[in-house]
Amino acid sequence: MVFWEGYVSDETMGTIAPIVVYWLYAGFYQLLPPLDMYRLHSRKEEEEKNSVPLVTVVKGVLFQQLVQATVAKLLFLLTSTADASGTMIQPSIPVQIVQFIIAMLVMDTWQYFVHRFMHQNKILYRHVHSQHHRLVVPYAIGALYNHPLEGLLLDTFGGAISFLVSGMTARTAVIFFCFAVIKTVDDHCGLWLPGNIFHIFFQNNCAYHDIHHQLQGTKYNYSQPFFPIWDKILGTHMPYVLLKRPEGGFEVRLKKKD
Repeated sequence: MVFWEGYVSDETMGTIAPIVVYWLYAGFYQLLPPLDMYRLHSRKEEEEKNSVPLVTVVKGVLFQQLVQATVAKLLFLLTSTADASGTMIQPSIPVQIVQFIIAMLVMDTWQYFVHRFMHQNKILYRHVHSQHHRLVVPYAIGALYNHPLEGLLLDTFGGAISFLVSGMTARTAVIFFCFAVIKTVDDHCGLWLPGNIFHIFFQNNCAYHDIHHQLQGTKYNYSQPFFPIWDKILGTHMPYVLLKRPEGGFEVRLKKKD
């Protein structure tokens, strides 16, 4: 039993909810006060280093979400196994947990290799992936600011493959996709807030991903959005230290490998 049952279908919820959750969570970060004592970059750095205005970022994210919603609708339509009454038998909670973990690992694997390839292929980086890196100082609303082709290959296809391989139902997918969206937004928030559960339970967090957005770290920390497994296996893991800046906030500094 879920709160939307009887109001909208799981398929509709799985299409719309991740978009709504994105703007609610990213909007929450956007509306926070400056919080200079927790920022990974100063506001001055954000203004000077980022080469794209907020309005352009918002338009880019909305377009990507339109594509994602279209693909999600088609995916749910083609994979639905509901009976004539529209009822779908849901697997047990332990099975759903296993499916959730499988989907996380599949998404991490897909995104790592596609992401890394977009850096290694000069044409793809110059004409596609570099758009995301125009936000040298990441912030929450820009989490899904990508070239349309990257949005399709990296995020949309990655989500579809995770859904198909895991075998989860549309109802489980609602939770999974919303969680993935929240994690992605948080990884780009640029704030090291005390008590943030993503910093506590995930090594792959906003500081980890911040390294990748910096010039000296673009060949490292490709893993997203959940675990740094592939970075560690394939030698692209770059550890870091968090140092307090005298003027307030933190600096994420690369830590030389032993």
